Amino acid sequence: SRQELRSALRRAYKLLSAHEASGPFTPAVRLRNLLLCSALRPATCPELQAPDNGRKLGRVLSVGHEVHFLCEPGFELVGSESRVCQESLSWSGQQPFCRTELREWVASPSTCRQRTAPRAFPSSHLLPSPASYPQCTVKNTSSSSGGSSSSSSSFERPSRCSQVDGSTHCICEAGFTMSGRDSSLCVDVDECELFHASRNGRLCLHVCVNTPGSYRCACPPGYEVTDGDRSCQDIDECSSRQHNCTRDQLCVNTYGGFRCVRTECPRTRNATYAKTSPVRCERNPCRLDDGACAQAPNSVSFHYLAVTSNLSAPRVLFRVSATRTLGDSLRFGLLGGRWRRHFGVRRADRNTGQLLLVSPVRGPATLEAELETVELEKRAPLARYIAKVTLFVSPYDF
Repeated sequence: SRQELRSALRRAYKLLSAHEASGPFTPAVRLRNLLLCSALRPATCPELQAPDNGRKLGRVLSVGHEVHFLCEPGFELVGSESRVCQESLSWSGQQPFCRTELREWVASPSTCRQRTAPRAFPSSHLLPSPASYPQCTVKNTSSSSGGSSSSSSSFERPSRCSQVDGSTHCICEAGFTMSGRDSSLCVDVDECELFHASRNGRLCLHVCVNTPGSYRCACPPGYEVTDGDRSCQDIDECSSRQHNCTRDQLCVNTYGGFRCVRTECPRTRNATYAKTSPVRCERNPCRLDDGACAQAPNSVSFHYLAVTSNLSAPRVLFRVSATRTLGDSLRFGLLGGRWRRHFGVRRADRNTGQLLLVSPVRGPATLEAELETVELEKRAPLARYIAKVTLFVSPYDF
């Protein structure tokens, strides 16, 4: 066997080395020594060169080891991607080369098919230039994608064909697939339609727009594309000052837009109010004998919330809490209103009440609720506070 032969050669090498060291040696002894050294070297395959415009991966040339080949961007590999050093000390497969990747000069396969039929490539491995075929012209047609006019050729590509071992092999660019009726023509893959009902979810959060060889995601007005160009993020027009609210208005950012609101204090016959902040009104002091004024709310605050459409419920929307109370207890309640059926109130602890959304709301919609807090002393009311909550529901669920 090969192993036994190598062992015998090693023993002979040691014997000749001892003989050479013990005294004069002849050229014949030196020659035999050199031949044995050559035989004892590890068996390797010849060195392989990297292709032009490409790289070679792997330096070990021993039997059983592999060498891999890659092409630079803009080139594709023709031939063996990997070659193995065999027992015969020869490489498997064929030496590959890199050729230019695109053949955009073919615009109308029906008129240029004879010119673009698969054939052997020139020694430089480069494809002919568009000037070689001036009769190939682009045929413009109307496209329904995205509602704009484009060339039908932008959604078609010629297949890339090569002659390997006497047979023709054709492939398509990424994002295209072979036309069923013509192997020399590749048609665009509509990723939006293909993955519309995929188990892994939609490609885009909002709208998927098919493009030649790929796709892009689009968002509604008031959103920007984010998260790897697939998701939509709300644009805060208020903080970025992209709104048109006046100085006496408050800008409220919503999902997909903004609202300009103006708060006004209550106008009643029994009490008067003063605005102490853009979103709060305080009752002016009442006369000691004015019982009707004393029953009016001590303060009215305004709160604006933005939520997405079909928000899951029940959900806590708003909390009201009293850090210091005059009486011995607090009572929380929901005043009547058009949207009362969507809201509920519950006590979180002794001094905190919560406004709940009890049913999902489909947007766009604007809902209002009034949360009342009453201070009690031995069940007798001492003071009332009203929190007016306005809910802006987006037309989108993101």
